[in-house]
Amino acid sequence: MKKTLTFSAVSIATAIALAGCSTGSAGSDGSSMPGMNHGSSGMSADSAPAAADFNAADAIFAQMMIPHHTQAVEMSDLMLKKEGIPATVASLATRIKAAQGPEIEKMTSWLKNWNQPTQMTSGMAGGHGMSGMMGDDDMAALKAAQGTEAARLFLTQMIAHHEGAVMMAKTESTDGKNPEAVQLAKDIVTAQETEIQEMKDLLATL
Repeated sequence: MKKTLTFSAVSIATAIALAGCSTGSAGSDGSSMPGMNHGSSGMSADSAPAAADFNAADAIFAQMMIPHHTQAVEMSDLMLKKEGIPATVASLATRIKAAQGPEIEKMTSWLKNWNQPTQMTSGMAGGHGMSGMMGDDDMAALKAAQGTEAARLFLTQMIAHHEGAVMMAKTESTDGKNPEAVQLAKDIVTAQETEIQEMKDLLATL
């Protein structure tokens, strides 16, 4: 199976630095930039972050986490379409999809409110993949697998996927400025570390 791509903490820091330079509108504090639920970081139209209330780390976090979450939803959808999947694994896939779908919409709305692109450019990403992301071969293997084999593969892949999300979220918790983005990052760490342990326990039963 093709190995998952990695995005080291150094690469994330580099991407943040490049984003700050490329926008030409944000200093390190972002003060000059234009402007299962995982927790209580929901946002209504009336509570949208102020234009200056974010920094480059917040933008990078959202730009990386959107495709990361999107793939998790895709992986969950693949599992939910299969027959012979243990109910416990199907329940997990349902919960992952239910939590991460709304978060994708939330982060997309943040980037639009901040006048930031919703996708990272190759220059901003420094040529690296995001931590825990599955490659094409990984996704093909998951699509082809059936029954207990599919359940094991899904859990193994999703553990790595969650570990990557936790790493990115911890970086945002330390470097971010926007209160709602930082809170979402903390919620992701809490929820996904719990799910990682749940998936390890499920693997032991298969």
